[in-house]
Amino acid sequence: MSPRKPNNPNVYRVPVHPQVPQTWSKPPRARKASPWRLPRLLGLGIVLAGVASVSATAGALLAFSLSATPLQQQQLSANDANVFRQDDPILAGGNLRLPRLTRPVNILVMGVKVLTSDVDEVPPELQNLGYHALVNSFDGLSDSMLLLRFNPQTEQLVVLSLPRDTRTYVRGRLTKLNEANRDGGPALSAESISDLLGGVAIDRYVRINVQGVEKLIDALGGVTVYVPKDMKYQDDSQHLYINLKAGEQKLNGNQALQFLRFRYDAKGDIGRIQRQQMFMRAVVEQTLNPATIARLPKILSVIQSNVDTNLSIEELLALVGYATQVNRSNVQMLLLPGTFSNPRDYHLSYWLPNYGEIDTLVNQYFGSGAQRVSANTNPSRVRVAIQDSTDNPVAVKALMKSLRESGYTNLYVDKPLTEPMAISRIVAQRGDMETAEIVQRFLGIGEARVESTGALNSDITIQLGQDWVQGLGESL
Repeated sequence: MSPRKPNNPNVYRVPVHPQVPQTWSKPPRARKASPWRLPRLLGLGIVLAGVASVSATAGALLAFSLSATPLQQQQLSANDANVFRQDDPILAGGNLRLPRLTRPVNILVMGVKVLTSDVDEVPPELQNLGYHALVNSFDGLSDSMLLLRFNPQTEQLVVLSLPRDTRTYVRGRLTKLNEANRDGGPALSAESISDLLGGVAIDRYVRINVQGVEKLIDALGGVTVYVPKDMKYQDDSQHLYINLKAGEQKLNGNQALQFLRFRYDAKGDIGRIQRQQMFMRAVVEQTLNPATIARLPKILSVIQSNVDTNLSIEELLALVGYATQVNRSNVQMLLLPGTFSNPRDYHLSYWLPNYGEIDTLVNQYFGSGAQRVSANTNPSRVRVAIQDSTDNPVAVKALMKSLRESGYTNLYVDKPLTEPMAISRIVAQRGDMETAEIVQRFLGIGEARVESTGALNSDITIQLGQDWVQGLGESL
């Protein structure tokens, strides 16, 4: 499929939906109670604590916004600033109310790694070290790219991973997508990604370098993840040392960076993206809670010099507040549809976009309303992969037999999982949640989720857990 050429720079705008007015009704009269009754005092305490928490958070954020250096480290030109829809407000709130989102918002997040060998002027403290040291900069190749959609109308948080090796147009030149940040900063990155996705508007950007990621994870208190394999890699030229053992463990900032940077296996950067999605889900489930909002000023002060964004403090607070309220089943993680390039056809390794599947994905997850793609009504056309975590061949055979009898004939067994799972996962690898839910209901086990952590060539990946074995009971 030929690359998608850039569209008109005036990309379409996602319609702004009016705020739904809040209604209030008078509560029923309560029975008269003793003024010293414990529940009443407890309720009053909760209310006062809530007000104090909101006031303290708002006050801390106000102090931070007044006293701290702006989060935007590099000013954009007028033309570059116009790439982002900053004239279109995304917030409502005021007084003691924390700011909240009023419409869907698309945020481009880029992780940047810059070495001393990538810059013309090396800071004095990094000169003559004898290796390529990390520089606190945002001007290099983007090492990872995510497009996040915060959608208060559908109550979803959508994360679209964009492989750095994606072959696309950057300033009219066919190259890798990660060059856009180096050549033109966040504005060119946003333009290139918008064109790649057929005109999706991008509201704001966030750039964070690898030093900032390490500080952020430490500020959040670490994250527990399952490391799927031993990860060992050494590059003395960068002083990059990765040494993680397989298994569930709590990673600090340095260890998390090792986990996120490892890409030295058969899937390369795509395997790294899958691990990043595992890590992001762990962060959302473990560290994003109401307490995070109160700690936000402290967290920002720790990572501030390593972040560049055109988000205001109030907008950032609203996004974090929204993320803490999203049901985990509505956190949906996607991978830009595409395939690996054939080494015989290109002198470099590329991720080749599939524009037909991209358009379907964009319509479903980045459209103006809550759109769901109809499930595939022909089971034989659904590509189903099975990844076993039970180490029970009989259970796998029983699953395949059950699926075939129901018409799911296009199925295969993929590599087993090293992570032991109690609950099976029905993974909508390409975003088809409807079909994943049908399979989940048919099997009567597990949970359906939109992720790209399954088999790359599948539509649905069944990551088989012990709940399936228990359901079979004595038939095994």
